[in-house]
Amino acid sequence: MKKELKLNYARTFYIGFAFFAILLIWQLYNHYSPLYLDALLKAKLTNEDHRWYIIGIIMAMDNLFALFMLPLFGYLSDKTRTKYGKRIPYIVIGMILSILVFPLISVAYLLSSLWGVILAMGAVLIIMNIYRSPAVALMPDVTPKPLRSKANGIINLVGYLGAILGGGISMIFKFTDQNKNYIVPSLIGSALMFIALVILIFKINENKILEETALDMQIGEELSETTEKIEENKPLSKADKRNLIILLVATFLWFASFNAVETFLSVYSKNVFGDSSVAGTAVIILTFSSIIIFIPAGILSTKIGRKNTVIIGLLTIILAVVILIFQTKFNIIAIIAFALAGIGWASINVNSYPMLVEMTHQANIGRYTGLYYTSSMAAQSLTPIVAGAVMTFFSGPEPLFKYSTIVMVLALLVFIFFKTPKKQLQAKKGLEAFDVE
Repeated sequence: MKKELKLNYARTFYIGFAFFAILLIWQLYNHYSPLYLDALLKAKLTNEDHRWYIIGIIMAMDNLFALFMLPLFGYLSDKTRTKYGKRIPYIVIGMILSILVFPLISVAYLLSSLWGVILAMGAVLIIMNIYRSPAVALMPDVTPKPLRSKANGIINLVGYLGAILGGGISMIFKFTDQNKNYIVPSLIGSALMFIALVILIFKINENKILEETALDMQIGEELSETTEKIEENKPLSKADKRNLIILLVATFLWFASFNAVETFLSVYSKNVFGDSSVAGTAVIILTFSSIIIFIPAGILSTKIGRKNTVIIGLLTIILAVVILIFQTKFNIIAIIAFALAGIGWASINVNSYPMLVEMTHQANIGRYTGLYYTSSMAAQSLTPIVAGAVMTFFSGPEPLFKYSTIVMVLALLVFIFFKTPKKQLQAKKGLEAFDVE
């Protein structure tokens, strides 16, 4: 008797709206928050150059909460059992609170309150950390292992639509001394998050989906690309544990590289390119190029393997940031570089998370998802401080892309030691269909 595994595109698309909300708010947060801090600190400091370092510390301190919250709520959601599911309660509560609190950052800035901005930023990130791990873990909960790269491509595609909207909002509502309507983009962000929440509530019945996919998940476990079969209460083999550590370290490094640019891009654009709104344009270019490559990157991984696809992504993004080092204007070369960065980043993200949850049992996906995001958030906690210190030392944001290049090269050097098991249990038909005896 044969059982064919097929990806449920519609269901995966709807699940992606949790990620849509995260990237939408994250994009608006990263665009406006450094500009708010820059303006407020410039008015308060006698030595304006010190503000780069202070901005880096403030941006990083908020992320420190994620270091324990992400694995904690990933673990708690693994153990949660309700009539609404184990992930959905965290997602719904977290999104509702985010909708209400996110606009307070802009309100605090309009009141010229530096501490108000800092506290509101911290509150937003704490709230979003409640549901980030459960939101990401929902996809592998209901998707067999061989289909997860393809599913993750769809999840990222939907998520990056949120980033595009965030970038578009930041382009429309430019940060200038004359424009004081900063509460409007925050309210738009919250409204779009509310729409995403409504879609999730009406389209995703978690417990029903788990029942429907139970047999497929069992077959997926048999197709796991690990040296030994993964069992709920059995430790990872030595080889799999080594791969897990390498992947987490590499994840830390490539997020450190990318987030340094993400954190300071609006400030870099204002001081080097001469227009802070260019950052929004750059994000849209990067995001569109990512969207185009998400699904092809998932398919490519079935042809050449996930590891090789990630390596291609790393090399592509390294090329992109090297090109940006030499650009002082936002010209066609810079546009091409940001497009390349999007292609590389998509190739990495589509495959790296499925590589990690490949080494998990269905009962502990949330905990391992928390580890993955702890690694990425640790990078996002440290890299703004380090990058801010570098920018302070050189009295400006010009070294930003040099810093990003060095750290991304380190990520590549670490990741090449990841060893894919010799026994590849990939289906001959690719990602969409698997015939299993």
